[in-house]
Amino acid sequence: MSMKPIEFDRRYGELDQVISAYLGQPADDEQDRPSRALRAYLRHTWHTRPWALSVAEQQLRAYAHNPPGRLRQRLGEFYPVPDVGLPEAEIQGWLLLTADHIKQSIESGEVPRPSGLPETHWEWHARFPELGQFLGGWFSQDMPDEFTDHEAAVRDYAVSTDHTLVARVVGEIRELLALGLDEADHAVAVAELGMELEPPGDHSPGSWLSAVADELSGFRPKHV
Repeated sequence: MSMKPIEFDRRYGELDQVISAYLGQPADDEQDRPSRALRAYLRHTWHTRPWALSVAEQQLRAYAHNPPGRLRQRLGEFYPVPDVGLPEAEIQGWLLLTADHIKQSIESGEVPRPSGLPETHWEWHARFPELGQFLGGWFSQDMPDEFTDHEAAVRDYAVSTDHTLVARVVGEIRELLALGLDEADHAVAVAELGMELEPPGDHSPGSWLSAVADELSGFRPKHV
């Protein structure tokens, strides 16, 4: 029997957030330097959910000191640590080192400065979650098979998505554009967030995002 969601969150919810930040990134933390992945996690979490840092530190230590035994593994009541590129014998030490870095960050009270450009794939999606859902869900390589053009896909998103989520996408687009990035960085942004197609016509990624925000801002949902 697999673990119930509430029990999973109590034991491993924030641990999972930390580990997810390492996917696609090296777990190369050192005693005097947290890894790029951990810096991204700390930066985003300090500015959005600072209370979660102490939870992460506790869950990392608890898992490192009490790894799942055979019974919990057989029952499925455990958190399977994804492959982070380390030998199994080094995982416990790495978890404790990561917990130490988080503890040091909490105790120092030094809030990392916001990064103009997210530095990892995880940070892109943590910072712009609804935009990632929009771009990855409506502008994958399958889009031309489902919609006549980009505008049709935008309209479908607008009419099929709760208006509060549409408003969040508009806000996240505005936030992204307010960073003052160049078009090369805008291209990186839409690719990291799941868009697998070029913008339509003569649009650059930035100008297309701006046009999408304007269109979605003007959309008025029909009330039942």
